[in-house]
Amino acid sequence: MAANAFPDATPIPMRGFGRFELRRLLGKSAATMLWLVFDRQLGAELMLTMPRQPLLDAAALARWTERARHAARLEHANLAPVAEIGVHEHWPYVAVDRAAWITLPEWIAAHPKPASSEVARWLCDALTGLAAAHDAGVAHGDPQLHHLLVDERGAACLMALGAAAAPAAPGADAAGGRSMAMDPAQLRNQRAAAERDVLACGVLLQHLLGGEAPLGSADTARVIERIAPLGREILRLPRSTPVPVPEALRAIANRASSTQERLRYRSARTLRGALGGWLDAQARESRGPVAVLLGRLHGIGHLPAMPGLAARIAKITALDAERTDEIASRILPDFALAFELLRTLNSAPVQGTQIAGDGPVLTLRRVVELIGIDGVRDAADTLKAWPGPLGADAAARLRSVIERVRLAAHLAQRLRPAGYDPEVVFLVAVLQNLARLLLRYHFADEAEQIEQLMRPASVVQPNETTAVEVPGLSEDAAAVTVLGVDIGTMGAAVARHWGFGEEVMQMIRRASPDDPVRKPDSDAEVLRIVASAANETVDAMTLLPPKRVAAALERVVERYARALKISVRTLRESIDEARAAMRPGAAPDLEPRPAPEPTAPAEFVD
Repeated sequence: MAANAFPDATPIPMRGFGRFELRRLLGKSAATMLWLVFDRQLGAELMLTMPRQPLLDAAALARWTERARHAARLEHANLAPVAEIGVHEHWPYVAVDRAAWITLPEWIAAHPKPASSEVARWLCDALTGLAAAHDAGVAHGDPQLHHLLVDERGAACLMALGAAAAPAAPGADAAGGRSMAMDPAQLRNQRAAAERDVLACGVLLQHLLGGEAPLGSADTARVIERIAPLGREILRLPRSTPVPVPEALRAIANRASSTQERLRYRSARTLRGALGGWLDAQARESRGPVAVLLGRLHGIGHLPAMPGLAARIAKITALDAERTDEIASRILPDFALAFELLRTLNSAPVQGTQIAGDGPVLTLRRVVELIGIDGVRDAADTLKAWPGPLGADAAARLRSVIERVRLAAHLAQRLRPAGYDPEVVFLVAVLQNLARLLLRYHFADEAEQIEQLMRPASVVQPNETTAVEVPGLSEDAAAVTVLGVDIGTMGAAVARHWGFGEEVMQMIRRASPDDPVRKPDSDAEVLRIVASAANETVDAMTLLPPKRVAAALERVVERYARALKISVRTLRESIDEARAAMRPGAAPDLEPRPAPEPTAPAEFVD
C-alpha cells in the first residue's frame, strides 16, 4: 500500500474552540474538516465536522443549521448518532461521540491491506445508511474516507450528514431553510445531490481496493471534478493492487465511476445491491470444491499454455499489428491464452456493454485491437508452461479433453446460422466447457472418477446368466456424487469470479438435455443453442460406445432441427468439416457467411 494512501491524523498544538480543545485533525476535504476534540464540559472526546470556511452570512448559517438538524433526526444503524449541533464564532459544527468509533483511515493504519470482502462490507454499511438518508430527502454532500466510522467489530457507519455548506436552493425559506414547495427544480437538485453521493462512494471504493488515492487525490470532490462530465480523466481500478481484487468486484468498482454517466449506479440502493450480491456469492462459494477451485486459480492459473507457446508468440510478434484476424487465429487453439485475454481484458467491461445495450464483446480480434501485440505477449508471460503440475497421464487426459472441446468449437462454427461471427461461436462453445477443462487440470483424479461414473456398465443380475447394460450417470449427477456440486455451478462460479455479465452467463450454460429446444428468440440464445448442439454431438461421438453413436446423433438432430434447421446429413457433413479443420495446417474458419436480413447485432455477427 502506498505510504500516503491513508495519511495519519494531523496533530496540532493544543488550542481552544469554545469549550473544546482541538486535539487532532482527523481529515479534511475542500468542503469540510474533521477534528478530534476534548469536551472540557463533558470530560470526553468528540469528533467535530465543520465547513472549511466560517459562515458569515446569517441566511447561509440558518440553511446549514436546518439541514444539519433535519439530518440529525434520522435514526439508522448505519448513520452515526449526532451528539450535538452548534455554532462557535460563525463556525457551525456537528459533533459525534468518539467513544464507540474510529475513522476508517485510523482503522486501516492499524489493520493494513484489508481484504476485498471487508472493503465491500464497509461500503455496503455506508450505502445502507446513505439510502435511508436519501429516502428522507437528505444528501450527505461530502462523503469522504474519514466520514466512514468503524466500531470495534469492524462494522461501519456514515457520519457528517449535511455538514458541508450548501448553496441556497430554489424555493427555500431564507429564514429557516425549509422548502416552501417541492418544485421540479428542487427535486432535480435533490436527485443530483444523491447521485453525486453515490459517485463519491464509487470513488471511495476505488480508493480502498486500489490502496492509494485515485488520481492522486484523497478528496472525493476533487476526483469527481476531474472525471466526466466535469473533466476528462478516466478513473479505473489499476490491474496491480495490494490485495487481489476478484474480477466481478473490479467490474462493480469500474462501473461505479464509469466514463459514461448512464452506466453508473444511480442510487445508493443499487450500488449497495451490487456489492451485497457479490458478498452473497462469495459466501456461497467460501466452502467446498468451488472455493478450492477459485483458490487454485489464484495459485497456478486456470490452464497451462499449450506446448510451443514461445514459438507461437514469436510468430505473432512478427505479424503486422493490424492483422488481427490472423493473430486471433493463432491464439484461439491455446485455450489458456484465450482465457487469460478474455478474463483480464474483456470480462470487466462486459457488464458495462450489456447495460449500454450493445451486448458482450467476445472476440479476440477486439482484444488485440485494444492491447496490441505487446499486450498479448504480456498475457502469455503470466501462463505456466505445459503441463503445469500435472503428471504425464493426467496431462494426456487434459490434452484429450482440450482436443474434444476444440472439435466441438469447430463444429459449432459449421452449424452457426449465416451472419454470426465464427470466432464468437467458437469461444462460446469453448466456454460451455470451462468447468470441464478446469476440473481436468485442478481436480484430475476427481474428473477421472466423474467420467467413470458416466460410462455404462455391464451388470449380471441375481438369478440371471447374461449381462445387462446399465447406463451411466449424467455428468451433473456424477459430479455431485464425487464433488458435491454439479458442473454447471462450478462453471458459473468461475465465470462470475472472472466478472462475466448475465448475458454471457446465459450463453455459456448448455441447453439441458431434459428440456425441449425451442426456437431462439434472441441472438444470445442462438449462440447458446449452436454451441450446445455442437457439444452434445461431440460428447456423443467421444463418450458413448460406438454402437450407440448413430442413434445419439439422430437425437441431437431431433432436438435441434427446428432451431438450427439441420438434418442428419448436414450434421455429418459438418462433423467431417470440423475434423478437417483440426488437422495441422488447416486454416481456421473465421470467414463471414452472407448475413440474412435483418442481421443480428454487430457484437455477435460479422
